[in-house]
Amino acid sequence: MTRADASHVGTFLQGRYRVDTLLAHGGMSAVYRGFDTRLDRPVAVKIMDPRYADDPAFVARFQQEARAAAALHHPNVVAVHDQGVDEPVDAAGQHLAFLIMELVDGGTLRDLLPTDHALDVHTALSVVEPVLAALAAAHRVGVAHRDIKPENILISRARAVEGIHGSEQVKVADFGLARAAAGTNNTGSDTILGTVAYLAPEQVASGAAGPAGDVYSTGIVLYEMLTGTPPYDGDTALSVAYRHVNDDVPAPGTVQPHLPPALDALVVRATRRDPNDRPADATRFLHEIRRLREELGIELVPLSLPERDDFPTERIVNVAGETSSRRTDTATMQDNERAGRHGTRALPGEPTSRSGADEPNATGVEPRRWRGKRLVALCVVVGLLLVGGGFTWWLSARWVTVPGVTGLSVTEARQTLTDAGLAAEFSREPHNSLPESTVIGTDPAGGTEALPGDHITVRVSDGKPTVPSIPRGTDPAAAEQTIRNAHLTPRRDPTSNRYSAEVPQGSVIAVRPEPGTEANVEDPVTLVLSKGPAPEPVPEVTGQSKREAFDALRDKGFEPFVAGREFTEEIAGGRVIRTDPPAESRSGIDGSMRVGVYLSTAVKVPSLRGSSLDDATATLRRAGLRVEVESALGGDEDDHSRVALVVEQAPEAGELVARGSTIELRTIP
Repeated sequence: MTRADASHVGTFLQGRYRVDTLLAHGGMSAVYRGFDTRLDRPVAVKIMDPRYADDPAFVARFQQEARAAAALHHPNVVAVHDQGVDEPVDAAGQHLAFLIMELVDGGTLRDLLPTDHALDVHTALSVVEPVLAALAAAHRVGVAHRDIKPENILISRARAVEGIHGSEQVKVADFGLARAAAGTNNTGSDTILGTVAYLAPEQVASGAAGPAGDVYSTGIVLYEMLTGTPPYDGDTALSVAYRHVNDDVPAPGTVQPHLPPALDALVVRATRRDPNDRPADATRFLHEIRRLREELGIELVPLSLPERDDFPTERIVNVAGETSSRRTDTATMQDNERAGRHGTRALPGEPTSRSGADEPNATGVEPRRWRGKRLVALCVVVGLLLVGGGFTWWLSARWVTVPGVTGLSVTEARQTLTDAGLAAEFSREPHNSLPESTVIGTDPAGGTEALPGDHITVRVSDGKPTVPSIPRGTDPAAAEQTIRNAHLTPRRDPTSNRYSAEVPQGSVIAVRPEPGTEANVEDPVTLVLSKGPAPEPVPEVTGQSKREAFDALRDKGFEPFVAGREFTEEIAGGRVIRTDPPAESRSGIDGSMRVGVYLSTAVKVPSLRGSSLDDATATLRRAGLRVEVESALGGDEDDHSRVALVVEQAPEAGELVARGSTIELRTIP
């Protein structure tokens, strides 16, 4: 503990908050136990290092971020009660920038993570789920944490003693302080080294930070809990940062092969280098964690901070990312233990606030002044222990342990809970793997404490969900809600919709898969919607003139157009050969009402017998036909008078030929 830190003890901030004892300090700030004299309650006081308080950029950001953090009201967020910058308190004229926060009795996640020691899956998920719940609440109001790491995840010791599972023990601290410090020139290497192991690649590369960055950092924390060590280490902050930007985080299963593959995959996805490949925010990550925990049948468990024989028995912590530099005098502690006294418990690896017999205590009075009072203190402590022990025995006699009934039948679970003096209430929900009427879990979880007669909610498997029956004509929104109530995911696919004369347009005709089909939780179910009555069929207009065909098609609601012209020996030119779609079709092109009409290009051969050669030739050429002449007397066409008469023709009059065809004529002089 530095003299500068000790000098704040006894200070009144803004005439309201009394600074009592130092709890911890680090590169950016020191945390003290304090007291709010106006509201008569203990608080945690975080006093920023003077080099930050004298930086106007930091103070502006500090106040802005503190206000945003104070607006977060969530059981898993360390509450921020107040913030301020006090007047200069020493000869150097240094200001004190401070936060007044909720006081948490316990430790940090770092205390659950001894070096190279992994946590079991139950414990890891019991930590990460409430962390994500806190971040989800922040992300919903546009606040990102930017500095998720074990030191910023607090764990209540008192709640663990009460048997409360991890979701109510865990609190996230220091929302926004990383952003406040980012705009200053005072960020030291110690701060960087303490954070870089959990920074998202985009934060390292460009300083960009948002919900996806919090997802990445939480994924790294989860990796460390499952394996016992962060994925990257190095001699310098730069070398670790380089790994985040250029390497893919390996699956934790490469270190701990026993981990469930689904959990392995989720950690890998949460720590993708590309933010777009991660869960979008903490809300989505939390949903996937809960779904995975449900599928694996994992219950949340109470979190127990490790006990150490070489530390006293009580420790109030609101470290919020700070690492204590205090050391405890072993001889003094041994004296206290021989006298039967209980000191202030430090976190494993973090000592108490005394640094030795020669250092003044929190009030500035030398320790020798207290030696004459030890006997009185000892008597008081012994008396309190005796009274407290009796009270504890009375309480413990009243509490019962909730038995584990997961996997039992409903009848077995009811009997087991009844034998334990508890009342069972049953709720059913679908489950992908547990058979129907098998217990999924309880709330509160097995192994926690309850009072005799308490009601225990027993969650029972209803088996795999089945596709619900949706009556024809149901509104799509109501149908989608019915599907969600069955724990399935509704979807719409316009290509599966169809015509119906009975069901109004836009209403439900059917669902796919068929009702009653067994599915997995959240599987998709497609709504088949009505397109309304089918249109009239395309009428038969082959052989009609263009005008007649267009009128007939328009009468049926179609939109005709000339799609092309073709030759046929069967239909006269200008008349309809066919339509696209063909006759009797129920819709036009591409499902619209447009119908293409194809017209014949055939030419009807005229009757030419008895006509002069000149007249016959002119007639054929006007029809787009060619002429070939043969004289009945022999010789070429040029040898005959143009006034010769046509006596024969081929093809015969009335036949249909293609435009450009040759008509043979025979003439006589």
